[in-house]
Amino acid sequence: MESKNVWQLISLYLSTTLALLRHLVLHILTFNQSIIKFMDSILSFYFRSCGLSPIAVDLDDQTTLHFWVTNHRRFDKPTLVMVHGYGGNPLWQFIYQVGPLSRRFNLFIPDLLFFGKSYSKSPIRSDLFQAKCLLNGLGKLGVDRFSVYAISYGGDEQRAAQLSEIGRHPSEILVPKKPDDLRLLVNLSMCKENALNWVPDFLMRQFITLMYDHCRKEKIELANYLVEKKADTNLPVISQETLIIWGDHDKVFPLELAYKLQRHLGSNSRLEIIKNAGHAANMESPDEINRLILSFVSS
Repeated sequence: MESKNVWQLISLYLSTTLALLRHLVLHILTFNQSIIKFMDSILSFYFRSCGLSPIAVDLDDQTTLHFWVTNHRRFDKPTLVMVHGYGGNPLWQFIYQVGPLSRRFNLFIPDLLFFGKSYSKSPIRSDLFQAKCLLNGLGKLGVDRFSVYAISYGGDEQRAAQLSEIGRHPSEILVPKKPDDLRLLVNLSMCKENALNWVPDFLMRQFITLMYDHCRKEKIELANYLVEKKADTNLPVISQETLIIWGDHDKVFPLELAYKLQRHLGSNSRLEIIKNAGHAANMESPDEINRLILSFVSS
């Protein structure tokens, strides 16, 4: 009888332990499936802690732009519009800028169309359409005078030429599907070699799901437009004062293009070259970027 009771206790213990282990394993697997999504939520919380709030602006019955905007606009502060680059969203691309800059500027930070939460039913995929929608959205928010800090969207045939040297279609790199594609994109963007080789594949896949699988078709169409459109040989000369910031080890747009752009813009432009930085200088040298922006806009 006692032996029977002992086995019943052992059986109960084992079944309870197995149930707890099963629950724990399922919990761990569920958490693993959402680590990047959790980090994205943390970044959203960080933007809020910097005095910003999300807002959606309907431009018409086809297009909605999402912004992060300063909660309480102060008229003794200048307004800065921060435009993220192709292939990302503001939460991840401006993680090192939003804190310092929010203390000195009224910030308006859009998600470009098909990135983040911005969307359009329009079939137009041009960079000009992106710019018009952004200007329209700012107008609806009552923003008419502002400075702009923008990174890496465009480049046309220069970008295509650089990416084609790898032997892959540019859209395969700009809109990655596999972990190795994302690592290649990051390695092209960074001065430091093998920057993400230590990150496990399951995290890379989560990031791809979050950043690229949403509106993948539209993102590829945007990339194809940038690559396939004919270069504009009559680029306008911007009348506003312009600060050009370039990494000295940029593998996407070589440094010679920085000098070419400065010559085109003329005396209203200034070129600052960041040492030991690649295409993603905002990620590799954020303190230097922030210093240059604060100094340039404030002056």
